[in-house]
Amino acid sequence: MKNFALFVSLPCVLMLGEGCGAGPPGQKECGMLAREMVDHLVREHYDEVYRQCNLLLKNKVSKEAFIAGWEGFVRPYGTFRNVLNEESEVTGEFRSVYITCQFEAGAIDVKITFTPRKTITSLTVVPAYSALAYVPPDYVKTGFFEEKEVIVETAGWKLPGTLTVPRGKGPFPGLVLVHGSGPNDRDETVGPNKPFRDIAWGCASNGIAVLRYEKRTKHYGAILVKEEHTITVMEETIADAIRAAALLRGEEKIVSDRVFLLGHSLGGMLAPRIGSLDKEIAGFIIMAGPTRKLEDIILEQTAYLARLDGMISEDDKKKIGELETAAELIKSEGLAPDTPKEKLMGLQAAYWLDLRDYRPIDTAKRISRPLLILQGARDYQVTVEDFNAWKASLGGKENVGFRLYERLNHLFMSGEGKSTPQEYQTPGHVDRAVIDDICEWISRHKTGR
Repeated sequence: MKNFALFVSLPCVLMLGEGCGAGPPGQKECGMLAREMVDHLVREHYDEVYRQCNLLLKNKVSKEAFIAGWEGFVRPYGTFRNVLNEESEVTGEFRSVYITCQFEAGAIDVKITFTPRKTITSLTVVPAYSALAYVPPDYVKTGFFEEKEVIVETAGWKLPGTLTVPRGKGPFPGLVLVHGSGPNDRDETVGPNKPFRDIAWGCASNGIAVLRYEKRTKHYGAILVKEEHTITVMEETIADAIRAAALLRGEEKIVSDRVFLLGHSLGGMLAPRIGSLDKEIAGFIIMAGPTRKLEDIILEQTAYLARLDGMISEDDKKKIGELETAAELIKSEGLAPDTPKEKLMGLQAAYWLDLRDYRPIDTAKRISRPLLILQGARDYQVTVEDFNAWKASLGGKENVGFRLYERLNHLFMSGEGKSTPQEYQTPGHVDRAVIDDICEWISRHKTGR
């Protein structure tokens, strides 16, 4: 079953919207609007819903595609019964309302995000998991650690974070977790899954302190929309990762020269660049880190998803063609700072120009500190091709380790067959073998310098 999202999400750093400086719309009013939209959806009054969508969103998804997506998702659930629950959250100037709907064959969560003008900037539907509490995996020993709230601050940007510290006097080695692409929270939540919490609690159960924090593009999404022409991976990821490592080194119960960094996906791709700027980080763990150009990864992911059902529609072909054109422009000498983002996969030219000369493998070769590279063989977002490239280039270095897990996906969770986005909506946990390998590797490296 496919996840239906009216909000199109590339590895983009920002939420599509129309910030106007007025602050988020009211909870009561948005709740009423969201319930009204759900009522229209279940009654098949699609024109009423589509009319409320902002222009940026309408340019991404046609009304026909919206109707087909909604109907294709809800059809297996049967007849609509009633609304079970309503929740609301604010991200900058945007308010998201979650409406949990009971159908004959199960429940779904409808998430509708409103701009300050109360137009819809995203509408996402997934199997209901909002009411599910996090249940730790069996490798977690909750009595072995404690947590405290911290702030990772970079030049005035204050990011809430959680420091998970083993019980006891210490001192303990430390690990900073660096997110993948998109506006991730500190747990790197995807559907009902929280891979960064799994890693933090799993490592802390084995004597390793872990710091995780809200990504800047999650906590300050609405503000950054206004400044997106300045956004590069430095503002998105690198600067805050460096500050987080410094914060962890300064903690009383932490061994300052044994603070390591783990980057997942985009965070893994950027780990060598972070290491080139912060000489104090003891070593690096790269989980599903791309070695190829980001524009090629996006194109490959899109083509993979288009082929999952065994056929490529005309809409799929059109989308792939548009991305191919965008990728050629991103690589070309014609890319200029003022090139419209609409031609560049939804990201500003500054973002692509900053990445143009970055080669993760070449940068990693110049770093003498220990490195561990982990990869799930079923990962379709960052593939074994990237893992093999890391291994071919760095396999001769004594302090570089490699682990390939046959049954794991991009979240390092176990499954069978081809991996799909729908798999991420099934509750799971980071595989125990991954936690064991991370803990053993950190324990073995008494110092990185």
